[in-house]
Amino acid sequence: MGAQWKEKGKALAADAKGKLFGKLVKDIMIAARAGADPKDNAKLRMVIEQARKVSMPKETLERAIKKGAGLTGETINYSSVVYEGFAPHRVPVVVECLTDNVNRTASEVRGLFRKGQLGTPGSVTWDYDHVGMVEAEPKDGADPELAAIEAGAQDFEPGDEEGTTLFFTDAGDVDVVAKALPDHGFTVLSAKLGWKAKNPVDPSTLSAEALEEVEAFLQAIDGNDDVQNVYAGLAG
Repeated sequence: MGAQWKEKGKALAADAKGKLFGKLVKDIMIAARAGADPKDNAKLRMVIEQARKVSMPKETLERAIKKGAGLTGETINYSSVVYEGFAPHRVPVVVECLTDNVNRTASEVRGLFRKGQLGTPGSVTWDYDHVGMVEAEPKDGADPELAAIEAGAQDFEPGDEEGTTLFFTDAGDVDVVAKALPDHGFTVLSAKLGWKAKNPVDPSTLSAEALEEVEAFLQAIDGNDDVQNVYAGLAG
């Protein structure tokens, strides 16, 4: 039983890495539209760093850059689509997708939202701020509060990875803050625009069972191949 569980864990980890690579490949191709040389393309340079951080194979990385920049003769047509609604227990959710087939994605997202409630455009985003998000890790114990003030960020909180910090900026300042943070002791891992809930649900108001239902719903959404980002209005 223990060996089977271990192998199952390995398979899940491999599947998760494969999905992450898929999302990053799309980001790389979209960024490479502005040029294949990362020295002249800040967005591409940032995504390449993210790809290297998760050990994406060099061949996969280079192929994605060439395809996005139009150097392979292939036509890449991805559409950006945003869906919004509620997870179980009225937790607001904004879902960003990149897809080459909008009808397929719409059908799949509707199916995923059956355990929640799919909303109409504006039904949830009115209670979100569209902000810049810069995730960075400190060097030599740098102070995130001081760095936020000096780099021009509006707020900060712990990032997705242990030890990292997520800095929030005005939508127009994300590049400025990302460029300033290294001067204040932080290595920037990613920089993008995203959605931050104004009134997130406090997890302590949900039962353990309810919280499990919300997390399972979010994991299912995030597991879809066309989904790039999921922003749940859940505090912490």
